[in-house]
Amino acid sequence: QLQLVESGGGLVQPGGSLRLSCVGSGSRYTIGWFRQAPGKEREEVSCISSSNGGSTNYADSVKGRFTISRDNAKNTVYLQMNSLKPEDTAIYYCAARQFLLRRCVSDPKEYAYWGQGTQVTVSS
Repeated sequence: QLQLVESGGGLVQPGGSLRLSCVGSGSRYTIGWFRQAPGKEREEVSCISSSNGGSTNYADSVKGRFTISRDNAKNTVYLQMNSLKPEDTAIYYCAARQFLLRRCVSDPKEYAYWGQGTQVTVSS
């Protein structure tokens, strides 16, 4: 069982940066970051696997701008977001797959544990 706590959201100008944190994630769990904008379905933006090597996935819309990373000593997964655009505005969630399910997948239904969400707003 996991309890995930997210933080780091806020209001930034276009081109700015934010770093989101997901505290409570463990090294044995695959962690995904999802976002949901008004009127849109929830979508995965990034994932980091619990498998050896810690492979990562990124949605095409954020490749080159977002970076996911893990600090096992702090029991935390981060999402560094650079060059933010207005279309990045959404509620961002971190989620964990069930124990021993290691592959990164994009379907939210494949994730068993969820944080409360943190609002990211990109606006002038």
